[in-house]
Amino acid sequence: MANPTIIAEEPMNLSQLRGEVDKIKKRDDKLNFRSQRTEEYLQSYEFKKGKELFDELVKLEVPRLREQHIHKLIDILPRTIKETKVVLQGYPITISQDSMKKIAIVVAKYV
Repeated sequence: MANPTIIAEEPMNLSQLRGEVDKIKKRDDKLNFRSQRTEEYLQSYEFKKGKELFDELVKLEVPRLREQHIHKLIDILPRTIKETKVVLQGYPITISQDSMKKIAIVVAKYV
């Protein structure tokens, strides 16, 4: 059995993952079972402005908001403060109401 080594570990959102699966498909001409299932799931995800939204959320400079949190926000696309709070509850961080309001406003512009 192959012994793969991890070169780097970076978080990514679903729109980035879709691009990576497309690259693999072009490179290998076909996908294995797991990749095919992933591609089927990603076809239901139609948000294509992930890079622009990521850049705009980074510009907000919210304290303690890391790259992995931003990618999760892009995947879920919360439009209200309450939805933003629910998404970020899964992480051990505290973000102010004002910052969550800013995040919700920026995301709502893209939805």
